[in-house]
Amino acid sequence: MKDSNPIARYFRFSELNTSFSQETVAGLTTFLAMAYILFVNPVVLGDAKMDQGAVYTATALSAAIGTLIMGILARYPIAIAPGMGLNAFFTYSVVIKLGIPWETALAGVFISGVIFVIITVFKIREKIINAIPANLKHATAAGIGLFIAFIGLQGSGIVVNNDSTLVALGDVTDPKVLLTFFGILVTIVLLVRNVKAAVFYGMIATAIVGLIFGVIHAPHAVLANVQSLSPTFGVAVTHIPDINSLQLIIVVLTFLFVGFFDTAGTLMAVANQAGLLKDNKLPRAGRALLADSSSIVVGSVLGTSSTTAYVESSSGVAAGGRTGFASVITGILFLIALFFSPLLDVITNQVTAPALIIVGVLMATSLKNIEWNKIEIAIPAFLTIAAMPMTYSITTGIALGFVVYPVTMAVKGRIKELHPLMYVLFVLFLIFLPFLS
Repeated sequence: MKDSNPIARYFRFSELNTSFSQETVAGLTTFLAMAYILFVNPVVLGDAKMDQGAVYTATALSAAIGTLIMGILARYPIAIAPGMGLNAFFTYSVVIKLGIPWETALAGVFISGVIFVIITVFKIREKIINAIPANLKHATAAGIGLFIAFIGLQGSGIVVNNDSTLVALGDVTDPKVLLTFFGILVTIVLLVRNVKAAVFYGMIATAIVGLIFGVIHAPHAVLANVQSLSPTFGVAVTHIPDINSLQLIIVVLTFLFVGFFDTAGTLMAVANQAGLLKDNKLPRAGRALLADSSSIVVGSVLGTSSTTAYVESSSGVAAGGRTGFASVITGILFLIALFFSPLLDVITNQVTAPALIIVGVLMATSLKNIEWNKIEIAIPAFLTIAAMPMTYSITTGIALGFVVYPVTMAVKGRIKELHPLMYVLFVLFLIFLPFLS
């Protein structure tokens, strides 16, 4: 049966067994799961002496533009926004540690985005992604699942810092932790009962209970003025001449390298979760990567660090998202967020944590597709999976897996099975591993 509505036909609702309501709930779920970036990004970049109000607006606009391009052009339920980790690298490694002015660092982000666009147009990024072995793709998906579950556990206070053991169990009598446990339990019950939007409804129930018991405070206002972009707009372009040293070139290449594999890993993981990979390849990968790379350029001009595909998109997929219409909804919500930012105070870590933890479980099901009975595959797969949460970096996990995989395959006598690009990636990851640290 063909869709009669042109929008449903463009996004192939019937073919992918979805609907307007299902995609709308998925888009809203993704937005709620990643709305924290609207508040966290200005704080992180504020440490680099950037204007927080301008960064808030730049964050919302770059997320909206990038996500809308992803939804309309690539038709994937994947959202784009300034990346956590990438913003920390921008502020704490480049600006504070190296002493590079934020204006110059922003120019570095702009140049890395332009390079991204160029290698995407020539399909270099797409060829690299398609050359990645299926086992490593499954390991990446599972590793990201553990990573985002760890983010949820940490943000909610269930897992806390410990100087002796690095991590430990938090205070389980804390009302915020108890609220998170409530959210997890509700979401589990809904999932087991086969409720399609279980993740979304779990978040809503958690927010309501949090408001009732005073764990979450009611917003102080409904509307807020849109902050001016003037302190950051266009600065990246005017400071391009400042990129004139080997140190700054290395910074640009590091932005490029980390951003490339953060996005590649997320695209593979979310597409795999949604069942969108075909013959180990991502259809319309070029369009998805163009959406990502162009949003980096746009974001840097507006005044924010590198954007990337968001792993929280998997929460929308878990809520039923299968098409780019979910991303369109998410993008529109980011635009609305420019005016209703106080309402987002209700979406605390305790509300999003259950979604991230449960989605981590769902993504970890990719473990079953890995050939664990073959040690030459099991070792790099395990390193890929374990390193992501343990190093708090998707790229580091991918790097370790890509370095070890060719070695174990060669020792086993299966080196001829590797795509030639895997040799290139092996060398590049060896070179860049020190920079990832």
